[in-house]
Amino acid sequence: MSKKLFIETLGCAMNTRDTEHMIAELSEKEGYEVTGDLTDADLILINTCSVREKPVSKLFSELGIFNKKKKPDAKIGVCGCTASHLGEEIIKRAPYVSFVLGARNVSKISEVLHKDKAVEIDINYDESEFAFKDFRSSKYKAYINISIGCDKSCTFCIVPKTRGDEISIPDSLILNEVRKSVDAGAKEIFLLGQNVNNYGRRFSGEHEKVNFTELLRRISKVGGVERIRFTSPHPFHMDDEFIEEFAANPKICKSMHMPLQSGSTKVLKEMKRGYSKEWFLNRAKKLRSVCPEVSISTDIIVAFPGESDEDFEDTLDVLKEVKFEQLFSFKYSPRPQTEAEHFSDIVDEETASERLTRLQSLHTQMLDEGNAKLLGNVYRVYFEDLFQDNFVAGRSDNNIMVKVKGSDELLGEFRDVKITSIGRTVLTGEVVV
Repeated sequence: MSKKLFIETLGCAMNTRDTEHMIAELSEKEGYEVTGDLTDADLILINTCSVREKPVSKLFSELGIFNKKKKPDAKIGVCGCTASHLGEEIIKRAPYVSFVLGARNVSKISEVLHKDKAVEIDINYDESEFAFKDFRSSKYKAYINISIGCDKSCTFCIVPKTRGDEISIPDSLILNEVRKSVDAGAKEIFLLGQNVNNYGRRFSGEHEKVNFTELLRRISKVGGVERIRFTSPHPFHMDDEFIEEFAANPKICKSMHMPLQSGSTKVLKEMKRGYSKEWFLNRAKKLRSVCPEVSISTDIIVAFPGESDEDFEDTLDVLKEVKFEQLFSFKYSPRPQTEAEHFSDIVDEETASERLTRLQSLHTQMLDEGNAKLLGNVYRVYFEDLFQDNFVAGRSDNNIMVKVKGSDELLGEFRDVKITSIGRTVLTGEVVV
């Protein structure tokens, strides 16, 4: 009988891809198969996130639950970004953990599995040319890493301390993954990197210098690729060539994630984001002008140390002007090993909560007004997920989630859908015959 693997994934899409890599390696080299039953597992992994404080706190409560429910001889491994920055402390606080594997050391999963109390957290380890075995959680969409690590020095962010310096993966390896994914049935390619449009800045060996815009062109020429998505581009690197290729290339989905973080130039400087309020608005205006159908999403941190009422109003100004279709917003929380952890002039909790509520309420109001105009529109939807009550769901080219009555026969198929009912996060429609 094969051994059973249970894995819980927290955090971003890159963690999702890291999880797929670990499943592939453990399946091919160690004979594991995935189970959704924790109590049946021989190996339990938690792939962690450390971008905010809450997932770190959740880690140790989850580990306690896992330890109580697991089989007596089952191993527990902690992987990902929290593993990178806490390292041996995890085993000290939870001695029943068998090993700790950092976010830059995914390829060592088979190795640490056989070393009790192993701690592999080298953020300088280079996996950019490691040939992982194949595993995809979806037959219809393929996540593909195009770089590892991050070269930015944002004062609030722990990622460079957990994933190391940025290294681009050679385009020949990326294109090979794209071809294999298409051969396996995927029609949508989702490119991953901390700053995807900084692609090509550094490779670990001698490789052709290819920038992100050219990489997009090359991927779009692979037979069978029908859609390309990516996350996350950095506003600083959104040059005209990139924006114009985004607009003109029919294979590239017309949804763009532009992480704002703050609308105040003063706060952006304190964050070391590398751009101003004016630059961000200029890039968003350029994007809207050349690609009117685009949907733009963003990340915003409120109550960064030193953020004044005027600074917060600048953020609201950007929200009103850009009219983001999707917003991920959070109160600032200090992260270990970051510059901002030592900043003074902390915004009090009451003010931080009030600002977050105002921001989210304004966005909700704008979203409701915008969504009301979508009734009756027709979108080309790529169906990927089965929903409850005999609904099938997928996304439009510009990233609107749409569900229709249907069965698994629609999965992996494109259909034109007319919107018949408006929801805040999911629209309902009917397939146009």
